[in-house]
Amino acid sequence: MRFFDAADVDRALSYPALVDALGEIFEKGAIAPPRHHHHVHLADKPDATLLLMPAWQAREPGSEAAGRYMGFKAVTVFPGNMEKKLPVIYGTYVLLSAETGAPLAVMDATRLTAWRTGAASALAARYLARPDASRMTMIGAGALAPMLIRAHASVRPIAHVTLWNRSRGRAEEVVKALGDTGLSIEIADDLEAAVRSADIVSAATLSTEPLIRGAWLKPGAHVDCVGAYRPDMRETDDDAVSRARLFADTRAGAFGEAGDILLAIKSGAITEAAVLGDLYDLARGKVQGRTSPDEITMFKSVGASIEDLCAALSVYERG
Repeated sequence: MRFFDAADVDRALSYPALVDALGEIFEKGAIAPPRHHHHVHLADKPDATLLLMPAWQAREPGSEAAGRYMGFKAVTVFPGNMEKKLPVIYGTYVLLSAETGAPLAVMDATRLTAWRTGAASALAARYLARPDASRMTMIGAGALAPMLIRAHASVRPIAHVTLWNRSRGRAEEVVKALGDTGLSIEIADDLEAAVRSADIVSAATLSTEPLIRGAWLKPGAHVDCVGAYRPDMRETDDDAVSRARLFADTRAGAFGEAGDILLAIKSGAITEAAVLGDLYDLARGKVQGRTSPDEITMFKSVGASIEDLCAALSVYERG
């Protein structure tokens, strides 16, 4: 069995190669049961969560044999770690043979998750963001922020990034981490102004209150929400959701965990029919992405085990 730490994952993966691979696996398909979501009931950690995410390759068209690989990711989310200056999310990925069930590799899934999350958003942006999108606003300065910026910049001509975060110190760390990109990056104090000027607005936070207001979105904007991952969490208000042509990474995730969508449905701002498709539909050409330069689009991601399997395969086969 092989072991891949965070540095190994970083050496094996790149954008837009991972975006391409993710597009292929969504087009071909894989078996990805709903993730197991467990609240960790500890008195001093009331918000802690354990997630288990399995997936395995489907049969190739015209083949009697199953895919070669299967795997699962175990993730812990401990929001209280921010106060301890520790990562909020830890994860381990176990890659297995789909022929025998034998373990093949164990990987640092914290880095794997960051890479595949950026790739999923960039894949959606290929269909939903304007081809000439050059200005991006990044809301949140956690571990996902640099990956989302790099991923979007690999599929769209991003030249300028505005970064907003509640803590300026964290934002400065992200700017330093992106020093090799050649992007013009500024830290914003005014969130509304940052959103109003953006072609792509990406959010990766643990917010339970809307940060992105629909009234702030300019014609042609694309909204990329990858943070709030529980039904009681949201990064957008009802107006933002109802103004946009709405897509998700998977329909199961959209209607099972995506607070941005579920809370808008609960309030009556939208119905389930407002979710026009997911990454399977977009990759297979079953639904059209952006249809005009001025329309507002939105992609809601809560993560999917097919994305983890794709990233793990990319590491294993290149490592």
